[in-house]
Amino acid sequence: MSAKRYFCPHCLFYTTIKMGLTITRSNCPCCGNRSISKALVCKDYTVTSELFEIWQCADCGMRFTQEVPDQDSIGPYYQSDTYISHSDTGKGLVNKLYKMARNYTLNWKFKLVKLQTGHVGKTGSLLDIGAGTGAFLNTVGNDANWSVTGLEPDAGARKVCNEKYSLRLEPSEKLFELPSEKFDAVTMWHVLEHVHQLQEYMQQIKRLLKPNGVAFIALPNYTSKDAQHYAEHWAAYDVPRHLYHFSPQAVRKLATRNGLAVKATKPMWLDAFYIAMLSEQYKNGKGNLFAAVINGLKSNFHAWRNKEACSSLVYVITR
Repeated sequence: MSAKRYFCPHCLFYTTIKMGLTITRSNCPCCGNRSISKALVCKDYTVTSELFEIWQCADCGMRFTQEVPDQDSIGPYYQSDTYISHSDTGKGLVNKLYKMARNYTLNWKFKLVKLQTGHVGKTGSLLDIGAGTGAFLNTVGNDANWSVTGLEPDAGARKVCNEKYSLRLEPSEKLFELPSEKFDAVTMWHVLEHVHQLQEYMQQIKRLLKPNGVAFIALPNYTSKDAQHYAEHWAAYDVPRHLYHFSPQAVRKLATRNGLAVKATKPMWLDAFYIAMLSEQYKNGKGNLFAAVINGLKSNFHAWRNKEACSSLVYVITR
């Protein structure tokens, strides 16, 4: 395995990355600061049972997974029948409840997009990055006022989307080929934490938005009460698939570095319950619906007084 010194042209900082099957960072991937240290160790509960270290930046607060597989090697870590965003599975209680909640949140997300972009009852164009099996894109596409484009790296998910909704998703690399200032809205629903090209993606979002366009980026929040309660068992760490672990402070720093601004944050209340159900399985070896509901309620009650302490947040971002 070799190591090389990599210069990020968008952030103007150098970082040392061991190239090969894994990536080890000497700098924060968000702000470039070298004051980084190990925060905790988490297990891959979905595929391999491997352990991965999560490090934290002393400057911006970003956490990130160390020794992650590189972009060409991470594919096998997504190959699980229970990985719902790729398989659309309904197996198991957690996934059944997830799909029930998703039916509600799809409409909530689209309503949020229309309100924040000012396109209620007007025509609009939307790009969904990391569209999965296309459920959200289909919701938007059913509105005759909106034109939609979807990108998804997983070929199996693209196939499911085409078979289920007759929508054609493009591979993720098409992101860099789309025309500038094309979209009124760009959405990433729990996707940014997965992409290796963090700064490049933020730059592309800025490029693709119309001057008055709005980006919607949903992310888990490791400063939430449920994250603190479950610690290394918190399901939203989801190593190694989640390369980064965000706080509101880190997202603002990331946006500013790329010429963007966080206009608002919107809590995703239902995520606390879904994450708590998975976390109960990881912590205790079996699901405990009652404990999950109680811990989800505790997390949301804590966040009611401070919305940015919610388990998941949608960041509304403008140019």
